[in-house]
Amino acid sequence: MESGLDALYTTPPSRFVAHREELALAARSAGRAEDARRVRAARRPSLAAWAANLLLRSEPQESGRFLELGRALREAYGTLDGTGIKELSVQRRRVVAELTRQAAGLALEAGERLSGAVQREIESTLQAVLADQRAADQWAAGRLESALTPPSEFASASAAPAASAGTRPRPARSTAPTAAERARAKDELAERRREKQRLLTQARKAAQAAERRLRDERRRRADADAELGRAHERHDEACQRASAAEEHLRQAREELRRADQECREAEQRSQEAEESLDRAEREARQKAEEVDRLSAR
Repeated sequence: MESGLDALYTTPPSRFVAHREELALAARSAGRAEDARRVRAARRPSLAAWAANLLLRSEPQESGRFLELGRALREAYGTLDGTGIKELSVQRRRVVAELTRQAAGLALEAGERLSGAVQREIESTLQAVLADQRAADQWAAGRLESALTPPSEFASASAAPAASAGTRPRPARSTAPTAAERARAKDELAERRREKQRLLTQARKAAQAAERRLRDERRRRADADAELGRAHERHDEACQRASAAEEHLRQAREELRRADQECREAEQRSQEAEESLDRAEREARQKAEEVDRLSAR
């Protein structure tokens, strides 16, 4: 039943209700009343949500890498400075734009042309998947009913964490820090910077890898489309040759039919001529015998 529900949410919205009724009827006929109830409770997704579900199911490896990228970005944004955040923002926008184009292409193949507004809803959903773990979990389930809205921004290192309830502020120091304290603070700062740089490098690599994979997928798709076009051309040429061959065969059969008819007619005429010859020979013999009789008298 789970696979049936997964397939239901990738069914074009225009056919969703009919497909849902078929699944519910099949479950009910098989005595699975609870499954039938779950199917009937499914709600038709919006075009944007359906396209996002279709993208997830049609491109499982790419979708898995996108979810991994989201986890890396959420970790990195917690410790990045403004420059790093700006760089990753540009990269994630490119990745989201490319996946949105893929979703629109998949929708078109399924018979649905998506408007600009619907494509913007897909972008919003994918941005939410990158920025928010709960949104990522919803999309990963593959049963979105409506588009998702991303949070206003990723968490950034510039936002200082709020003091937890019950935490008392430290009293102001009345003396300057000791050399040991200064060294420890310097070490901690260096460690934070190294960790920030590590996360930034990790996020950059993840984003760059995602972009490379998207470019590769785009090239493979273009090659597949070109091959499909050539296959259509070969198919059309074969159809034309088959039509010509069928026409030649029809003509040959017609000629054969006429030849058969002529043969039958010729055989009939030959038979009639043979019968006429027999009659003429009998008549000639009779006349000759009559002449002989008359001559003998």
